[in-house]
Amino acid sequence: MLINPDDRPANGVFPVRSALLDVFAPRAAAVLVFLLVFGLLGGWILAGRMLAPLTRITDATRMATNGSLSHRIRLPGREDEFRELADAFDTMLAQIETHVAEQRRFAANASHELRTPLAISKTLLDVARTDPDHVTGDVIDRLSAVNARAVDLTEALLLLSRAEQRSFTREPVDLSLLAEEATETLLPLAEEHGVTIETRGDVAPTSGSPALLLQLTTNLLHNAIVHNLPEQGTVWVGTGVRPGTVVLTVENTGEKLTPELAATLTEPFQRGTERVRTDHAGVGLGLAIVRTITHAHDGTLTITPRTAGGLRVTVELPAVSPHTDR
Repeated sequence: MLINPDDRPANGVFPVRSALLDVFAPRAAAVLVFLLVFGLLGGWILAGRMLAPLTRITDATRMATNGSLSHRIRLPGREDEFRELADAFDTMLAQIETHVAEQRRFAANASHELRTPLAISKTLLDVARTDPDHVTGDVIDRLSAVNARAVDLTEALLLLSRAEQRSFTREPVDLSLLAEEATETLLPLAEEHGVTIETRGDVAPTSGSPALLLQLTTNLLHNAIVHNLPEQGTVWVGTGVRPGTVVLTVENTGEKLTPELAATLTEPFQRGTERVRTDHAGVGLGLAIVRTITHAHDGTLTITPRTAGGLRVTVELPAVSPHTDR
């Protein structure tokens, strides 16, 4: 049907177009409202599911801040960025919990070790004060021995703290020279215990603190001498070079040790109950100091029981060119 232009309404809108708008406008508005509501609801649900892992991580962080280090997120689901973040956070919490436990155990052991000489000193002084027939010279000698032990323990604790903080300047160091120096220093002690020291090895250049690395070598050698056979014991000291690393090895004869016991010997104040005890057994920090100095120099420490008895201790440190100036 043709519409005559002269038949247009005054407002210029055809009746058919107006009718179409009246029919579809409400429907279009309803569809838009539905899409808006559906989008908001779907977005809210999706955001909630995506933010749920963050909420769990946040809650775990608050619990850790309040001192609860045993809590773990253990986020379920597929391997995505949130899962990796949660797993990394759990690993960090486990490491912190282990470190805190070690520090608490160390503090308790250190307090016990320091309290022992102080208690002995107090007892000796009380006895000397109340006993009119006491021998002054004997009391002084015993007090001197107890005080020397307390001083050695305090110096060992300070050395351990210094190594942990890595507050030292790195210099070129040859482990073979340190091994020779430590052997010369402890040779009288070895002769006193009837122990033979055999040295061998090549130039082993590394970088670090000469004083701390000498202390490391001395501790290993001292430990190998005093925890040896009652007579006719042997200590082997060697240095060598491997691809990218230098190695210091100290072996000794002695009592047979289990791998489980050997694994605990680097703990502070840990003294193997199966090992030979002497008056030179030290304060229980020798191998703990060795471990700390090794880690401070970015090295690795390996302790292995020998089949015939005794230990094999290997320290591996990064190698440097002997002509490198640092």
